[in-house]
Amino acid sequence: MTRLQGQTTLVTGAGAGIGRAVAERFALEGARVVIADRDADAAASVATAIGAAARAAVLDISDEASVEAAYADLIAAGWSPDVVVANAGVQLFGQDAKAADLDLEVWRRTIDINLTGTFLTVKHSVRAMLATGGGSIILTGSPTGVRGEGNDFTAYSTSKAGIHGLARTAAAAYGADGIRVNAVVPAYTETGLVSTISDDPEARTAIVGRIPLGRPGTPADIEGIMVFLASADGEFATGALFAVDGGMSSL
Repeated sequence: MTRLQGQTTLVTGAGAGIGRAVAERFALEGARVVIADRDADAAASVATAIGAAARAAVLDISDEASVEAAYADLIAAGWSPDVVVANAGVQLFGQDAKAADLDLEVWRRTIDINLTGTFLTVKHSVRAMLATGGGSIILTGSPTGVRGEGNDFTAYSTSKAGIHGLARTAAAAYGADGIRVNAVVPAYTETGLVSTISDDPEARTAIVGRIPLGRPGTPADIEGIMVFLASADGEFATGALFAVDGGMSSL
């Protein structure tokens, strides 16, 4: 598997979950991988596990100075990314709520990390790619931003809808520069981020029951579409939302 041979890739939120799985798959496909995460220990651990093809980068996507400094360090070290997966985010279980019940600070924190953080990742990825002749940026979306799956998660659902719009807007703005921007939309995928659901049998059964394939997603289910969008196979794909949701969007 060498579909990404010679590519330098960066994955945010790569210390665990979907981000880690995608980073490990990119390395197997021949890419160098920047393991970007706010948790320095997690980033270092994943980079060590992958080996010489990986490099850890500590950044807080909601802080532009942190993002800008991380990219400057990578570029100076010869690790300017050809592919960026903007995957980092939060879902504040027990705090996010229906609009009338939502605390403003929970809204702000979610938007700051998920939407503003993704915007900052896109902004500095584009700047780096403009200097190198193009690249592929992949955003992690959610069915909650497409349909009414997240009515109890106003801030999270809104942030993901914004990410979908950002993918389309950035794709249109930078297509002529050889930069492709797409969003992958997974269904309920069992990682540590959603342990509140996975540890509650009733809640888990309710959400899995809305997936036609009859099971939750796993990080491994997301790797393939990410590789496609990162590779030459996806060179005519931009501005699109790619659902990998076990059929949820067909209902």
